[in-house]
Amino acid sequence: MKLTKYGKITVAQADWSVGDDVIAAVTTRNGGVSRPPYNSLNLGDNTDDAPYNVEGNRSTFLREFDVPLHHLLLVKQVHGCDVVVVDSANYDVSHFREVEADAVITNQSGLMLGMLVADCYPVLLFDVGRRVIAAVHVGWRGCAAGLVGKVVASMRQEFGCCGGDIRAFVGPGIGAAHYQVGRDVRDAFRSGVGNWEQVAEEVDIDQWRLDLCRSIQLQLEQAGVSAGNCDVSGLCTWEHRELFFSHRRDAGQTGRQMGFVMLRS
Repeated sequence: MKLTKYGKITVAQADWSVGDDVIAAVTTRNGGVSRPPYNSLNLGDNTDDAPYNVEGNRSTFLREFDVPLHHLLLVKQVHGCDVVVVDSANYDVSHFREVEADAVITNQSGLMLGMLVADCYPVLLFDVGRRVIAAVHVGWRGCAAGLVGKVVASMRQEFGCCGGDIRAFVGPGIGAAHYQVGRDVRDAFRSGVGNWEQVAEEVDIDQWRLDLCRSIQLQLEQAGVSAGNCDVSGLCTWEHRELFFSHRRDAGQTGRQMGFVMLRS
């Protein structure tokens, strides 16, 4: 991962060494117009920030990557396991914003896939051979349900992707040191997937520190994506107040950064 400046915007960018065919990154909170507590590059319209601020921030952000607003593909994130697949040219993808899903896959260039986050992890994927990309929103529910593995399986099924050709970027999210969960989360992991025993540490009665990032890494490896092809940012949204919004740190009064990936041509 590397911090890269694009005009006013600084992003945490995947370091894949795959040329200029694709960009995968996560925005930081700096470079926008929103006022506290949404300062300043809040890209989330599911907050109490003024809509005109969010619209202005999105315009500023997209301008740096020469992407028109109608080519930004966002979905209605619901902490579920539904995956949207776009396999044909779309002039306007704004209608997907009412579709409930937490992952998007496409082989179409010029479309920017985005996931809004503020502690959950954005996971961005790129199959070098098939030229297929995916953006995934992963919180504890997605981890417990094995969403990352389902996305890789969908990439194989829909586009013939191979795990050995997939590059992954696990963007900034809340670190285990600041993420304690209760029995409901433990039970969801134990009845689903997520490698609970390897990613959780009990710290009190019915309280565990949960390492979502490690769970995502293990699920990627189990899906056939090698550790050597996985770039992990290692940045905690809770700790880096100067860079990222954090829902838990700021008691819900905060903005959203965006994990995004796009085939350039």
